[in-house]
Amino acid sequence: MFSFCTDPASLPQLEWFACYLTTGKHMAFYGSFLVVLLLLLVTAPVALAFGFGGAMAARARFAPLRWFGKGYTAVVRGVPDIAFFMFFVIALDQGIEWLRHKIRCPDWEQPIRQGNDFVVCAQAKMPLSNAAQWVHEAYGFTLAVLTFSIVFGAFAANVLFGAMRAVPRAQVETAEAYGMTHRQAFWRITVPQMWIYALPGLSNLWMILIKATPLLFLLGVEDIVYWARELGGAKTSAYSYPHPDWRLWYFLALLVFYLGLTRVSEIVLGRITARLSHGQATLGGQALRKGAG
Repeated sequence: MFSFCTDPASLPQLEWFACYLTTGKHMAFYGSFLVVLLLLLVTAPVALAFGFGGAMAARARFAPLRWFGKGYTAVVRGVPDIAFFMFFVIALDQGIEWLRHKIRCPDWEQPIRQGNDFVVCAQAKMPLSNAAQWVHEAYGFTLAVLTFSIVFGAFAANVLFGAMRAVPRAQVETAEAYGMTHRQAFWRITVPQMWIYALPGLSNLWMILIKATPLLFLLGVEDIVYWARELGGAKTSAYSYPHPDWRLWYFLALLVFYLGLTRVSEIVLGRITARLSHGQATLGGQALRKGAG
């Protein structure tokens, strides 16, 4: 990055570190922090949408839909995250390529399963082999978001289902007595009030989601764990910037990053909880009323 970085071996220590910390790989390392934050910002609302849909399905009056909602939460919550991540990403990727293969290459005569290999025609690859690098990265990131959303959506569905049932039944019955339909009472009474009951569980899910982001490394996304291991490993004189094993320091930086992120999350979630507690018949709401009095 700097003009004096052409010969790292001749640099004094301070300038050596200045050059070392501004290499192309380090820039990718710094950018991977933004990838993690983007994953959280995109996954959280998508997972919440999955959870809300799952909770509504689990309390549906139509039996098959209710079975689907309860089955979704039971199956996904019962499978270890790593096993589901590895299975779902591979299955989804191969499923997409299989469909594209059937459409784009109908005259293909060779079997798709060839021993341990899954072989489709070049036109069916996802993404195409000649696609730009950003397309490959965007495709992998999209698969990661979808996988995270399905997993954490199942947990969110269970939390929201309990929160919906926690809203006092008397309020719903009063709304229906005033002429509201069941649907109107749900959207105007249950949904606005359920969030205060759901927030503790959703807060825990947010913290777990933050802690689960290193699983991006397993999904093929070059995240902060990938770069910390890549850059921190011992380098020999064959590299421009040889150094001993520095993984301890790189992973210490990740520890500080995650601790800072969770601390900021605690502050934000605490303020949201205080805001939603106003006027509610909960311990938080009672504490606010006593404080105001």
